[in-house]
Amino acid sequence: MPATDALSRALDAPGDPYVRLLPPAVSELLRTLAAPPRLAAHLRLVHDVAHDLADWLAGYCPSLEFDREAVLFGSATHDLGKAVHTAELSGPGSAHEPAGRELLLAHGFPAHLARFAATHATWHGGSVSIEELLVSTADKVWKGKRVQDLEDLLVDRLAEATGAERWAAYLDLDEVLGRIAEGADGRLAFQAAFPVYT
Repeated sequence: MPATDALSRALDAPGDPYVRLLPPAVSELLRTLAAPPRLAAHLRLVHDVAHDLADWLAGYCPSLEFDREAVLFGSATHDLGKAVHTAELSGPGSAHEPAGRELLLAHGFPAHLARFAATHATWHGGSVSIEELLVSTADKVWKGKRVQDLEDLLVDRLAEATGAERWAAYLDLDEVLGRIAEGADGRLAFQAAFPVYT
């Protein structure tokens, strides 16, 4: 199958369970870059999970202000640099992080949205925003991976915003992340259905 067909399928095919489509501007950018189909599928999956997390957070803690659209955009573009550093699609590496930010800036996206490409793997330090924590969490839990220090930071923000005891916020977050993680096998199968390279 030609790469353009595989990329189009990765961007447009329904998942089982259904996987939300990426924002149109992101899909168009991936087409312009002739991105690897596996990358497009991965971005859709993380974006889909970020939708679920953002929906949950808005209901769980309506008083906690966060930029939902930034979370969705960040999750949809967090690994964009892997369109350039394709070896990092199947192996370790972090060169894609600054490269993704630079690609987004070069294509006219604002810095406050492009930042997620560079920050999604770095959540330590006091200046990490709730939006960055959500994107980082979505990027882990989509495949069933749980990262304690990342989740602890999110629990701290939830407890502070709700006034709940930390253990209660932990249990509530654990429940939603556990539910999301249960769908990991289906998401991994969806991603694996697309080739790594174009």
